[in-house]
Amino acid sequence: MPISLFLQYIQYEKNYSAHTVAAYENDLRQFMQFVYGEETFHPETIDTKIVREWIISLMEEGYSPRSVNRKLSSLKAFYRYLYRYKQIDHNPMKKISGPKTNKILPYFVKDKDMETLLPNWTDSEEKTFENERDKAILDVFYSTGMRCAELVGLKEEDVDFSAQLIKVTGKRNKQRLIPFSMPLKTSLLDYCNIRNETTGMQACMFFTRNDGRPLTNNMVYHIVRKKLTEVPNLSKRSPHVLRHTFATSMLNNGADLNAVKELLGHASLSSTEVYTHTTFEELKKTYHLAHPRA
Repeated sequence: MPISLFLQYIQYEKNYSAHTVAAYENDLRQFMQFVYGEETFHPETIDTKIVREWIISLMEEGYSPRSVNRKLSSLKAFYRYLYRYKQIDHNPMKKISGPKTNKILPYFVKDKDMETLLPNWTDSEEKTFENERDKAILDVFYSTGMRCAELVGLKEEDVDFSAQLIKVTGKRNKQRLIPFSMPLKTSLLDYCNIRNETTGMQACMFFTRNDGRPLTNNMVYHIVRKKLTEVPNLSKRSPHVLRHTFATSMLNNGADLNAVKELLGHASLSSTEVYTHTTFEELKKTYHLAHPRA
């Protein structure tokens, strides 16, 4: 079946994550259900009119423009695959454009709030395994900007303490090196010491539970969310907020945009440029608060 072959292609040839493959499959089967119901899917019979009707139906069901565009992206990738491998003689998605979306600026934590949060945590909390691990996790996100899945996937050998470098495996198995500071090195060493004492063994994965088993994405999400509740007036609390915080802080302090792009593991500069809008919004707020004629 074309969809099954396409999913194998993006998983094994394009190295897409299991999460991404599942999302593509869900989108394609939703489209197939809309067009054919329980009948057999014939991708060569699809034209632009049918696709536009699907877009309208999604909007009427309450899907946001952002969600509709994501689903269209899956469908476009599928038809590019079919056309490339000559399973269809024309691509009905070429003239399709999705609904316009408003650019959402990333949420981030101000530097002063992060600097208050981390030292207070160190001083006030008892040195248990969970406290040292959770502090190190928060510090890694803030100091390196890595994604949640990248942190969960860190292995023991990925952290080079002598060179102060972390090897990160990102999307599509692309690897990059991120330098880290002496304060983070201290935090990580403290965690490693208590981890080895608690688990009684040398771990394979860098961040673990107290029995040595690896953490999951959901566990890390809840750890970060719990600690960020201490930051006042923060609308979103997640690992990705700390990734945004890292990028915004770097740019606010004069980092080159291309350097931040490489540290974040972005494929294109346009993905990183959103943080320049964030810093500009902060400048506007400062201006309107501070200038007497604003």
